[in-house]
Amino acid sequence: MTTNQKILDVNETQLCAESFGDLVQQPSILLIHGAGESLLAWEEEFIERLVAGGRSVIRYDSRDAGRSATYPVGAPPYCLRDLVTDAVGLLDAFGLRKAHLMGMSQGSAVAQLVALDHPDRVASLTLTSSTPGGPGHQYPDLPEMTPELEAFFAGATAEPDWTDRAAVVEYLAEADRPFTAPSQPFDTVARRVKAGRIVDRANDIAAQLTNPFLIDAGAPWRDRLAEISAPTLVLHGTEDPLFPIGHGRALAEEIPGAHFLAMEHTGHEIVPRAQWNSVLPAILARTA
Repeated sequence: MTTNQKILDVNETQLCAESFGDLVQQPSILLIHGAGESLLAWEEEFIERLVAGGRSVIRYDSRDAGRSATYPVGAPPYCLRDLVTDAVGLLDAFGLRKAHLMGMSQGSAVAQLVALDHPDRVASLTLTSSTPGGPGHQYPDLPEMTPELEAFFAGATAEPDWTDRAAVVEYLAEADRPFTAPSQPFDTVARRVKAGRIVDRANDIAAQLTNPFLIDAGAPWRDRLAEISAPTLVLHGTEDPLFPIGHGRALAEEIPGAHFLAMEHTGHEIVPRAQWNSVLPAILARTA
């Protein structure tokens, strides 16, 4: 599979992005990862299947992630709207008039705002593990996080020594556990391997795992969701502990014409491999 990774000057910062497939001849999908993640969140085989389905794909490191620009830990000088401008700037950098956007969690919030504020740049939306109006805003009509996850946050694990690779890898691997579906086995070995790749690739792993959670989400936008005109697919895990499935259903109901697809045995996570056979056809249909 042809790939092209480079550092781009976007919105007065530097972002690392990687493209797959033919951006000129094939419809393009921009993948936007969640807070604390990097472009490695999107598995290459998942991307390969999208490319085999006739799409080109771009994945990138958001600010503070992977090989993109980093900022002092605990003091990110940007907000969620800057991430929105970054996404649009990436389309410009790749010479794309518009693209299909697929976001996960915070990345879904970014995608929602791009669709609202730059509708001419969005061909379709695929929103995963998301909530109406984005993280950081509370609505009493939506279900709260599970008691188990609330207890996890209350007794949050102490940060590791960021200079100790082994400790950081273990910390990162275990950080996924409370967000995954309890009905499924947790593959500790595989998580450690992935965590090692993430740590070794990060310019500043402490910034990656800290700063994206501190940024200002800005004014709520749930009351604007009816303005979204892009064809939308909402994917949501049936066992999401952070945004229980009612969040996904509400999001789909509030975006005109949105299609909702529940992912069985899935928590707050990017599409698990076991769901690919049902999810990938839905994504390809939405991005046709």
